[in-house]
Amino acid sequence: MLAARSLHARSSRTGKYLVLGACCIFLVGFGLWLFSKKATKPVTHPQAMPPHRAEKRRPITTKKVINYNKMKKKSDAALSALMEKRKAQYGVEKSIDMIVKPDESIKIGKETVRMKKILEKVRLREGDILETDLITGAMPKETDEFGIHVVQPGENIWDIHFKLLKDYYDNKGIQLSPLADEPNPLGYSSGIGKILKFSEDLVYIYNIKQRKLDTDLNIIHPLSKIVIYNMSRVFSLLDIIDYKDVSRIEFDGETLWLPAEQ
Repeated sequence: MLAARSLHARSSRTGKYLVLGACCIFLVGFGLWLFSKKATKPVTHPQAMPPHRAEKRRPITTKKVINYNKMKKKSDAALSALMEKRKAQYGVEKSIDMIVKPDESIKIGKETVRMKKILEKVRLREGDILETDLITGAMPKETDEFGIHVVQPGENIWDIHFKLLKDYYDNKGIQLSPLADEPNPLGYSSGIGKILKFSEDLVYIYNIKQRKLDTDLNIIHPLSKIVIYNMSRVFSLLDIIDYKDVSRIEFDGETLWLPAEQ
């Protein structure tokens, strides 16, 4: 009887050792499996991060740059042809160097600037007044085009405006006298002179080197400043003025109008 009990006790201890051994083997195996999974897991490096987390910079594409330098040298036939086509629509082949859209950029010398950046500065200076067109009451559109005149040595803002006006009337078959902007014998401004004076509020001078609008209409440094015309605004004004009524135009410093005929 005693031998039977001893045998039973020995069997119980052996069973426990077997269970413990099996557990140890299981835990060791599970640990090795976890280690192998971690070792084979791909490592995410900083350069592999999704592109939306990285800062995006939009380069100015060549197709969007109107290069004044190439136009002057006539080294880009396609660009020159495009500008001639755009200018011909307004009849300003001589007075405007470039016709540029809001999503394009201009390059003069070594400086390249986006038109949108210039327009942002215009709106900021005017307190968003330009959000509504002064002539038609319409909102500016992405299809608006801007005439760019690159200032040359010896030019002043009055002469630049007069060349544009002369171009406009030449296109309509009307020859303006070189003295059309001069005061009459009594010292009063001519109708053309009044239009030119009013047009000063329709254009902007931009310093492409200092990247800012310039408020000085008299001092213009050659090849560092440009005169910008919103073509739709300027021509909306000119188109509603019949040339036979130009001599009757009145201007009070702010408003241009035609008095009622008596």
